[in-house]
Amino acid sequence: MKIVQNPVHPERVCWGCDKVCPADDLRCGNGTVRTMHPCELFGEDWLAWSEGPERPASKPPSAPS
Repeated sequence: MKIVQNPVHPERVCWGCDKVCPADDLRCGNGTVRTMHPCELFGEDWLAWSEGPERPASKPPSAPS
């Protein structure tokens, strides 16, 4: 599943699995509360500092010769 980077209303959906259930109808049984979107937890710039699959990790600095 490709996650939406900045959804308009992230609070309306559970982001815990591929089913993306409405917040008031959790079908997956993934707990009793919905999983929040990263923008709700970390702010709208969450992708700028994350090392997730959307952004490749930077190379470590090379050692001096």
